[in-house]
This record gives sequence, structure tokens and C-alpha cells, in this order.
Amino acid sequence: MTDKDFLKQAKKYSEPFRITDGKKFKLKQVDPAEMLGLDDEDKPKATNALERGVELLADLQDRLYAYDRWAVLLIFQAMDAAGKDGAIKHVMSGVNPQGCEVTAFKSPSAEELDHDYLWRCAKRVPERGRIGIFNRSYYEETLVVRVHPEYLQAQRLPQTRRAKEKDFWKQRFDDINNFERYLTNNGIVILKFFLHVSKEEQKKRFLSRIDDAGKNWKFSMKDVKEREHWDEYMHAYEQTVRHTATSHAPWYVVPADRKWFTRLVVAAAIIDRLSSLDLSYPKLTKDELDQLQAAKQALETGVVST
Repeated sequence: MTDKDFLKQAKKYSEPFRITDGKKFKLKQVDPAEMLGLDDEDKPKATNALERGVELLADLQDRLYAYDRWAVLLIFQAMDAAGKDGAIKHVMSGVNPQGCEVTAFKSPSAEELDHDYLWRCAKRVPERGRIGIFNRSYYEETLVVRVHPEYLQAQRLPQTRRAKEKDFWKQRFDDINNFERYLTNNGIVILKFFLHVSKEEQKKRFLSRIDDAGKNWKFSMKDVKEREHWDEYMHAYEQTVRHTATSHAPWYVVPADRKWFTRLVVAAAIIDRLSSLDLSYPKLTKDELDQLQAAKQALETGVVST
């Protein structure tokens, strides 16, 4: 398969899940078990395609680094056990670590709570030429905090900023949209992934973590308690996508009941977007090319011209 052929496939697998205008988005429109006509027997073929994608992504990242004009921010959000860590690990496995940084955002610290909620994420935005990955992000403020509004107490916001619930969340969506527009205007490409796992599949994965000693460390009773708020979380995700999906910072609502399919879609989306940037290696000036030839001659002859 040529790069050109793979890029066509990349659009085929990523485009159906890309949301650029969320006004009419309904989460129920996306089946967590959707595989675009593939089935479990296609897993080996999809795995091979992912390996090819990893190679192509490594080449694109090298060009991104050399070109030094764009930065890429990848945001991953999901319910527990949806496969965020695995997707990041497998899709980005071929990328040069020097050009990529992963930040996992946990519960905010006391210092972070003393700043605005975007502060800790703004500090980790990637510099030009690099890929930044957010494992959770400022979107926790419209997801976890919306489901558990008591967390707002720790932020000690002025009461006037929290007068009406509807207005409060609209304000947060507006803040995020403005922030992402600002980043985009400064050459930062943003791709956002919601890995959409079903409640039934999450249950299976939790049970697997309990039964497998090597996965016990991943399990927490807190995860089980959060399942009691499943419907509230689905509403929060739907509202978040509806209000923050834009053409410059799209959401990809990716079916996550089959990890191999999820990883293929994520890789395809990143490759499709990076390839559209027309990344190239810097072109040297005539003087720089002449200097290269002089260096070559000096190395070959052992004589350095003055």
C-alpha cells in the first residue's frame, strides 16, 4: 500500500466520526460497537494497517519538527476503561520521544485550584514542531465537574460567576472555544477524541482488571461508583461536543468497544490532518548549499579551504 492509498483509507476511517458543528449532535447516533463494516475477523488486517500508519505518522512527525511552523495538540477524553492509554501507546509508538510530550491531568492540586481552570493545561500546550498529548484536559471542567458540581466549591469562584447553572456552563464552553480559537490562530492544530465505550463493555473491562492480577492496579472502587452517574456523564459529553465542536478544533467521537478499531480511527484522524498541512523539510539557500559542498570537499580531501 502506497502512502497515497493509505491517506485515502485514513479519511475513510476518520471522517465518519468527525464532528465540526455540534449543534445537532446526538450521542445516540454513534454506536460504541460501530466498525464501518469490519468485524472481528478483520482485526489482523486492521492491525497491519495500523502498523503502516505508525510508520507514516513517524515520518510526518519528523517533517513537523523540521518545518517548525505548526504544533499539534491531541486531546483524549473518555469514561474509565475506554482505552485512552492504549490508544496513545499504540498510535504514537513510532514517534520520536523528543518531539512528543504526554501530559496526564489528574485531580487539580492546591496550586492549580488557586488559578483559573485553563492555567494548568495552557502551561503544557506544545511548542512549534512538536506534538502534545493531553490524557484528560480542561474538558474535565465540563464533564466531571458538571456531574459533580460540588467540586466547584474548591475553586472558590465569586458567587456572581455561578448565579445560573445554564449560563455558567455556557460561559465555560465560550471560554474553551475562545481558547482553542486563540491556539489555532497561533499555529496549533487541535484534534479532540472522545473514546465512546458502552456501559456493558466497560463492565467487562472492569471485571477483567479484577480477575487479572497484572491489571489489579488499574482498578478502583471509585470507577464503579462513577458508573452510577453514567447517564449524567453521557449528557455531559453530548453537551460538550455540541457546544465545542468546530471546524478548527473538531471532535472525533470514536467507537471504543473494539480497541483495535479505536486505534485505527485515531491514527487515521491524526495522519489525515497532518498530511493536510503540506509539511516539508526546510529548503536551504544557495549560500547554505555552497557551504555544504565545501564541507563535503573538505571531508573527502582532508583540506579545508580558507
